[in-house]
Amino acid sequence: MGKPVDPPPEDETERIDLKSALEDRYLTYALSTILHRALPDARDGLKPVHRRILHAMRLLRLDPGQVHKKCARIVGDVIGKFHPHGDQSVYDALVRLAQDFAQRYPLVDGQGNFGNIDGDNAAAYRYTEARMTEVARLLLDGIDEDAVDFRETYNGEDEEPVVLPAAFPNLLANGSQGIAVGMATSIPPHNAAELCDAALYLIQHPETSSEQLMTFVPGPDFPTGGIIVESRASMAETYRTGRGAFRTRARWHVEDQGRGTWFVVVTEIPYMVSKGRLIEKIAELLNERKLPLVADLRDESAEDIRVVIEPRARNVDANLMMESLFRLSELEARIPMNMNVLTGGLVPRVLGLGEALREWLDHRREVLLRRSRFRLGQIEKRLEILRGLLIVYLDLDRVIKIIREEDEPKVELMRVFELTEIQANAILDTRLRALRKLEEMQLKTELDELTTEKGQIEDLLGSEATQWKFISHDIREVKKLFGPETAIGKRRTDFADMPETTEIDLTQAMVEREPVTVVVSKKGWIRALKGHVQDLSTLTFKGDDALQLGFFTETTAKVLVLASNGKVFTLEASKLPGGRGFGDPIRLMIELEETAEIVSAFPYRPGAKLLMVTSDGRGFVAPTDDVVANTRKGRQVVNVTAPVVAMLAAPAEGDHVAIIGENRKLNCFPISEVAEMGRGKGVRLQRYKDGGVSDAKVFKLADGLTWLDTSGRTWTVAQSELMEWLGHRAEAGRLPPKGFPKNNKFGG
Repeated sequence: MGKPVDPPPEDETERIDLKSALEDRYLTYALSTILHRALPDARDGLKPVHRRILHAMRLLRLDPGQVHKKCARIVGDVIGKFHPHGDQSVYDALVRLAQDFAQRYPLVDGQGNFGNIDGDNAAAYRYTEARMTEVARLLLDGIDEDAVDFRETYNGEDEEPVVLPAAFPNLLANGSQGIAVGMATSIPPHNAAELCDAALYLIQHPETSSEQLMTFVPGPDFPTGGIIVESRASMAETYRTGRGAFRTRARWHVEDQGRGTWFVVVTEIPYMVSKGRLIEKIAELLNERKLPLVADLRDESAEDIRVVIEPRARNVDANLMMESLFRLSELEARIPMNMNVLTGGLVPRVLGLGEALREWLDHRREVLLRRSRFRLGQIEKRLEILRGLLIVYLDLDRVIKIIREEDEPKVELMRVFELTEIQANAILDTRLRALRKLEEMQLKTELDELTTEKGQIEDLLGSEATQWKFISHDIREVKKLFGPETAIGKRRTDFADMPETTEIDLTQAMVEREPVTVVVSKKGWIRALKGHVQDLSTLTFKGDDALQLGFFTETTAKVLVLASNGKVFTLEASKLPGGRGFGDPIRLMIELEETAEIVSAFPYRPGAKLLMVTSDGRGFVAPTDDVVANTRKGRQVVNVTAPVVAMLAAPAEGDHVAIIGENRKLNCFPISEVAEMGRGKGVRLQRYKDGGVSDAKVFKLADGLTWLDTSGRTWTVAQSELMEWLGHRAEAGRLPPKGFPKNNKFGG
């Protein structure tokens, strides 16, 4: 270990505030990420790394017609000259530009293994080769003609373009994904021919709104196809604001196997979903028994996608089976749109569809003007030389004499023929064989042609209408290359309305419907026995626990649990523990206060009603649909304050209520006297001097009042014999008919 280093002397150190130093550095980092890494430029739709890759490929002369070169060579040039980052990040970007399932219009034509839709990686760059595609050529078209600005590279040794001329609407056609600091971008790919149509219309009608442009651009066009099920109104809003999402589903069809058997074949999956991961996820769902309609799944893909899904039984509805898969897997994906791009190469802004096309068109006009001025400069230089040569052709002999005899022939030529230095140099550089009579004719023709072209360019620079005519012509040429009749230009993604499945209760469809018997113990343990078990006397319980209640239901049903604090909780019968053990405490499945107890449990019946009763003899009728809770926290239905507790929830099937108190007084009255509400304290059902409710039930008066005695026999008191107990609510009642159980319960 060396000696510790002494701090520098006090007068040489500079004290800075840590907060401002961090803010300053973080802001620098954030801006660098936003401008130089994550957000694409609105004009050419490229991030710096992609622009540098294309520029390096152009310098390597990797044009569409040329032979492929090793990717290692391209990556080496990019990181050596233009992009001071890791080789792997550059190669990853290059690979993505070549993947026809990632790019709607690939910019790189790759040879070798460039990865696949399963999520496998490309081969190392020493094995793969690449060249540019026609799309990349269009993006670079005119870069040698001063169409765009260049800037120094990071080490000052070279130059790189600030933006590409972009004769192709790349921002929207290929889309872009990026995460910067504090902002992100996500632009789905679109159809180039549709974008060209929209741009041509926008040139003619500059005031067109994004929504009107949807006539031409109905929505994204993903390289992987699929079906967009987003509503038109929602897409119009997304295109207007530049923010939103497109719900996209896999494309599938039913293949008939004969004899009534069939399976579903998925041929296209949503954009940016890895097929390998998708199949793993569905297989997991199958193993976890979350897809009861599906029996098996296998991947038969070769070049094309072919995922086969077998139904559990031939009578399964294919649409319902797929609906369950769409809900639980990535066969349906929300593809976000956040068109956050750099406008003018500097300012991040979220653009709508119309604004994004406008940025591209304005850039095309700027490129046209710059290329025209560049060509004009070239013509003027050439015209100067041609005029000089033509002057000299009038007196060749004298020119030759000056060159042979003068020490300074250039100066003498300039003096005698009144030439500029450029013209004199051109004459001195002329070869002897160019002095034929024929050459003079050609020079005159060239002079005339260039003069005409110069006039045309000057007209173009002077008239905005002519400029737009030129741009429209170029866009039409691009549209021809990528029109709907071409293999690459044909639309791959279709549109469809969301199927009407909201009415179908998928949770019911997702669980196999089987009869079960739900058993609750006195200590609040619950389990579900298979089938409808009539005799529960043989069941064993933990320790001194015993049976509290049992009822029949189905795996697809819900079970409602009433707690003493007046809350109702909802459990799924399919998720209850099986009947092999003692079950599980209900408390583990719900969030119940320590002080509260579980009072009862009963099956949920849609559309039914419940009589809710508290220990002090109050109650009300509640529709079951109002007491179902979707969370573990349950739903407060009965409002009680200690020491009063919620006592029971009896099915309200009938026209009269029978209620008996701990004082063994029975009162019967019409149920119409009880208020109906979703939540509350209720009205008084029976009056007591002391004590509270023992039991209550709802019955049909015409059928009489029934109860079970302790030995399990059913007793019925007919309507005619019940007259002395019939009264109104809130009365005290009188002692029950003889034979009423000693435990003061109706039983059953």
